[in-house]
Amino acid sequence: MPVIESEEHRALRAAVSALGHKYGREYLTRTVEEGRPATELWAEAAELGYLGVNLPEEHGGGGGGIFELSIVLEELGAAGCPLLLMVVSPAICGTVIARFGTEEQKRDWLPALADGTRVMAFGITEPDAGSNSHRITTTARRDPATGDWLLTGHKVFVSGVDIADATLIVGRTEDARTGRLKPCLFIVPRDTPGFERRKIDMELSAAEKQFELTLDDVRLPAGALVGDEDAGLLQLFAGLNPERIMTAAFAIGMGRFALSRAVEYARDRTVWKAPIGSHQAIAHPLAQAHIDLELARLMMQKAAHLYDAGDDTGAGEAANMAKYAAAEACVKAVDQAVHTLGGNGLTREFGLASLITAARVSRIAPVSREMILNYVSHQTLGLPKSY
Repeated sequence: MPVIESEEHRALRAAVSALGHKYGREYLTRTVEEGRPATELWAEAAELGYLGVNLPEEHGGGGGGIFELSIVLEELGAAGCPLLLMVVSPAICGTVIARFGTEEQKRDWLPALADGTRVMAFGITEPDAGSNSHRITTTARRDPATGDWLLTGHKVFVSGVDIADATLIVGRTEDARTGRLKPCLFIVPRDTPGFERRKIDMELSAAEKQFELTLDDVRLPAGALVGDEDAGLLQLFAGLNPERIMTAAFAIGMGRFALSRAVEYARDRTVWKAPIGSHQAIAHPLAQAHIDLELARLMMQKAAHLYDAGDDTGAGEAANMAKYAAAEACVKAVDQAVHTLGGNGLTREFGLASLITAARVSRIAPVSREMILNYVSHQTLGLPKSY
């Protein structure tokens, strides 16, 4: 794994940073106030090839990997305008379809996901299952008369369903050999009969809305199933590992944005004849925040390299660690940034107060820090399982 980024990666980082600063935090704040998605930024990022940078070239993508896509999201976040749906549409859904989809699904979805003309949401979380994917109750059964799938269940905290053309739903089918339920993924178009959504009222400033979904005998053609019915967890984690890596990129970008605002303020704000940044009580916590963000980025890059190299096992461990480290670093960076600015840290002018809630999300979603600690203690350290 290279420690120093290639010239191409540095060029990508610089180009995306320029795009992000063209829009900036003020643009994202305005879209939230207007209750609409960041359409203009999404369209321009797509036009420049950034949304599909991880998707295969033969299907309209850039031919890169999650490493390149994480650069895009991190730099947009560092400019104050991250695109949450990048975690979902190209990273989770695009990756799963590229790896396991039928040729028809690839032709139908990948070029459109890459050029931004279509968006796909991802539904896995359920009210009673939480982080336990083995307790998912959304089930799919075949109609013996037609061969169609009938999907019934309930999902919560699904991002962007209102603007997504379809949602990749994680359901379960019965294993004919064992009678046990196994995970499977289905593409559910937005206007499919029986597929209902309700917006969740969130105290979170984000352009993307959260939804609760109800699926009541949603009828889907046989071609709605993504990949092999018997692949089970392999296909599911092909999407969840990129999700964790991209969440880390989201958090690192957010932390970098907050830190840059605090550093700029600490350089300029003068009290008692000296900038406040000259005082160690201000400077040292900011330096520590920078160190933590850089360390988290290294783990995120390791996870991305492992995933792109096809090492799903190694990527799973590293992706969880990267998400944990990035979330912790982000929360600390945002908190210290707000504290550095004092009262100004809570004003709309500096754009930091809304990050307090957003940073906490990175600790909670898509998997909590406690579940990551469970994973590392059990899978990595070999300690007895506690759940």
